[in-house]
Amino acid sequence: MNVTIHPSKLTGVIQANASKSSMQRACAAALVAKGKSVIKNPGNSNDDKAAMDIVQKLGAVIHLSGEELIIESAGVKPVSNEINCGESGLSIRMFTPLVALSEKEMTVNGSGSLVTRPMNFFDEILPQLSVQVKSNEGKLPLSIQGPIVPENIEIDGSLSSQFLTGMLLAYAASNASDVSIKVNNLKSKPYIDLTLDVMKQFGLKVPVNKNFEEFYFEAASHQSATTTHHYTVEGDWSGAAFLLVAGAVAGEITVKGLDVYSPQADKAVLQALMDCGCKISIQSEQIEIGPAPLKAFHFNATECPDLFPPLVALAAYCNGKTVIEGTTRLTHKESNRAITLQEEFAKLGVQIDLQDDLMIIHGSKGLTGATVHSRHDHRIAMACAVAALKANADVVIEEAEAINKSYPDFYDHLKLLGANVSL
Repeated sequence: MNVTIHPSKLTGVIQANASKSSMQRACAAALVAKGKSVIKNPGNSNDDKAAMDIVQKLGAVIHLSGEELIIESAGVKPVSNEINCGESGLSIRMFTPLVALSEKEMTVNGSGSLVTRPMNFFDEILPQLSVQVKSNEGKLPLSIQGPIVPENIEIDGSLSSQFLTGMLLAYAASNASDVSIKVNNLKSKPYIDLTLDVMKQFGLKVPVNKNFEEFYFEAASHQSATTTHHYTVEGDWSGAAFLLVAGAVAGEITVKGLDVYSPQADKAVLQALMDCGCKISIQSEQIEIGPAPLKAFHFNATECPDLFPPLVALAAYCNGKTVIEGTTRLTHKESNRAITLQEEFAKLGVQIDLQDDLMIIHGSKGLTGATVHSRHDHRIAMACAVAALKANADVVIEEAEAINKSYPDFYDHLKLLGANVSL
């Protein structure tokens, strides 16, 4: 599907979409917490749908009731021989250790770019926990057979914190006692805060966090009886980052439904927006944002690499050279995002230099109309759409349906804010 973004001025109020980071974790926690879970404000992205399908394949029963998702579970009791994680990196890394809770041999698969992402972590770690693993030379599909036996282990957290999220949930579900997971070079620490918060809200055993270097599960204690768990999925800072940048570039808007105290890593977009000099008012119930003369900024995205695409769109309109640190975190995304951003924004007349771990964006020369390609990457499609709002001519985005992975309502939300979008 091609989408054309015409130069536009934005105005209005919009509600942030549901966070897939929050939603997917809630589905996993509901599966292993046992009993009945009521999840309010559930998401509808492709990644969310993949998580819902997975928990059903692993034995949970789910149904939608109005604005609530109800999950009933007796734990991991697979009713299928395979789960498919679609293109969700979080699902593959989080649910694979949960598959290992069962003694049934299961295949873990995915699609799209996920089949090219490295999964050596499971080959190295799960056998230490009495789990049989077979992979396709470190790639999908995986064959997993448990049950997992928690032991003291040490893992590398430099590729993604999502592996640790899966291990923490699996240890909690298997009643790990007096064991710890040590972590070296952990990235994206705020996402582990989110994981621990979700575990707590679902009544799971929460380990002692020793400065993000060790997570210790204390000796077994009395577990609370099965009960009904209630959880509300947060508004998504990752998706809202694009709306906020759109406001800073193309018109005064108000974004509602975001928790300014959220542990989500991408809340850090607020710092970049304040640094660039746009008009911004941060309130407990809403964020008001609008254009002003924008200046280049320096931002470290090592802990929040998903902010690279919206911040590149922002930097393109800032006067001077913006520097964003953390490009090494971009290699194993839906695309190699550093190269993809450089190439696609070049079509719009924006020069991006890559130097060691830095991305340097040359801004404020004006963007030109062009045809760009999403590279089947949801965040690239959204970044191009936001940048296109103040280009000097129409921008056509090819394979624009990539947004369905995380934010299927994105183009509709832009239209609600007054953008001229041709689908």
